[in-house]
Amino acid sequence: MQTLFVMVKCELGQAYDVADAAVQQMDAVSEVHSISGQYDLLMKIYLDDDEDIGRFVTHHVQTLDGVRDSFTLIAHKVFA
Repeated sequence: MQTLFVMVKCELGQAYDVADAAVQQMDAVSEVHSISGQYDLLMKIYLDDDEDIGRFVTHHVQTLDGVRDSFTLIAHKVFA
């Protein structure tokens, strides 16, 4: 299982709509947090080992209505 965190910058006023759409449309999204700073949302995503991370982000996350930009972090190990 691959774990990734995707920070998402949304169009003005669209963060809640993007968060709702991510949870409803993508089973791989386990959590979406509203955050402060340069990005509006932080998504925690679990993908199968054979799933292409880049393709998932570009085809599923970046194409959500209201998404302006994203930044992906790939987790290597969980320490509890």
